[in-house]
Amino acid sequence: MARVVLAAFARLRVTGEVPDGPVILAANHISPVDPVVLMAACDAIGVAPRIMATAGVFRAPLLGTVVRRAGYLQVARGTASVTQALHDAIEAVAGGDPVLIYPEGRIGLDPGLWPERGKTGVARLAEATGVQVVPVAQWGAHEVAPYAAPKGAVRGLARSVVRRPQVSVHFGPPLTLAGAGSPREATDRVMDAIAAALLPLRAAEPDTPRWHDPTRPTDTSRSR
Repeated sequence: MARVVLAAFARLRVTGEVPDGPVILAANHISPVDPVVLMAACDAIGVAPRIMATAGVFRAPLLGTVVRRAGYLQVARGTASVTQALHDAIEAVAGGDPVLIYPEGRIGLDPGLWPERGKTGVARLAEATGVQVVPVAQWGAHEVAPYAAPKGAVRGLARSVVRRPQVSVHFGPPLTLAGAGSPREATDRVMDAIAAALLPLRAAEPDTPRWHDPTRPTDTSRSR
């Protein structure tokens, strides 16, 4: 379904591959439509990950039902039960499923739209499971729908139907984080790998995105 939906608004280009078996996919987060983009990209290479998503997605009337049936893992950010998400992800990996996580924990607000400093959950999940981490870089999804969606989403999607921006996703070489140091150091290594994989995707706009989204605020407090 994701590939069909995305095809109406953008052109998808996928490169790289993911090793067989359980892995952790760690992706940069640039747009509200990232889950659709990454589901479509994973489907294109034959991978079906369990995606970690904020609890607000699960409360949406229709979308909540869809993501539950798709096997999403709920992250109740800012609550005492947020640690349950890590336990759920560990169980998913132990059951043989790939898990996709956004290490930044939010849609990035870096002025240049480069990956922000990641949270250490990805490193803790890798340490608990012993599986490799695949850095996933994506670019172009920020042109499909505005940051403020659902506000302005209809206008943004209608524009995308006409413009059909290219959305690129690259699955980089897997990382083994054993011996990578502290969770902070291991997380920084993952974010470095995502940024390195992202650079070729946005070689024509390395400093700031060509497409300016007036609804996106900027925040340098977590810039790397």
